[in-house]
Amino acid sequence: MPRRILALASLVLLARFPLCAREQKLADDVPSTSNAAPAPSPAESTDAPPEMSKMKMNASDMRNMAGMNNDGTTHAMLSMEGRQMSMGPHMKMTTLRDLKPGDQEKADQVVAAARKAAEKYTDYKIALADGYKVFLPDLPQKQYHFTNYRYAFEAAFKFNAEHPTSLLYEKHGDDYKLIGVMYTAPKNANWNELDQRIPLSIAQWHAHINMCLPPSDRKNEAWGPNAKFGLMGSIATKSDCDATGGKFMPQIFGWMVHVYPFEQKGEDIWSVERQAHMD
Repeated sequence: MPRRILALASLVLLARFPLCAREQKLADDVPSTSNAAPAPSPAESTDAPPEMSKMKMNASDMRNMAGMNNDGTTHAMLSMEGRQMSMGPHMKMTTLRDLKPGDQEKADQVVAAARKAAEKYTDYKIALADGYKVFLPDLPQKQYHFTNYRYAFEAAFKFNAEHPTSLLYEKHGDDYKLIGVMYTAPKNANWNELDQRIPLSIAQWHAHINMCLPPSDRKNEAWGPNAKFGLMGSIATKSDCDATGGKFMPQIFGWMVHVYPFEQKGEDIWSVERQAHMD
């Protein structure tokens, strides 16, 4: 799949959300067997209600929360551009669960909400006027993420199907064609929490992991077919990264899932290939 890709994300990519949440341990990658609520992360602190936290955050804070600072987000995007994405050491994805009663209906409700939210923005200029920001607009991409950072912040606390973190567009000349939306969840969310947002019997969330940022004198080794660093690099463990003097990032963004609500078939609406930037 030698195709140009983004990696939200939005952007996202994208949240990539929230970066101030604690690093997710590998044990969190499997479904929890406990019904107890997980301990709140710093971004999910119960010391103050989310509304107060939002009021205290300025635009710069929200961009940082969304992973838009110099923590390696841009490098991650660039390292994936035009390269083949695979389920290798730098990507993890939830596995499909058995369909439970109510799962299909819940997923259908998400699709309906996603379609309703997106229809307003078939003209990308309306999205820009409403405060959506294009991530890396000058970088050629297959899918451009127009991100709403207030929705990104909201997604760190709760799921609102009417507030997708990002709108997904294809670029055609100077115009953009709306094709879908992206939802996000904190990187420390376990699979049961993701299942509560969108049933894992229907959708597969993905996350980008095991990234080694190169030291300043080896940045050229983050590109090309024999890259050692970045999300396409051969280095995928902390020990190997430390040995090179690089900066290891267990997970570069939060959990992400793409929805293409204008498609007709379920496999196209929840396309794993498209959400993993394979097309």
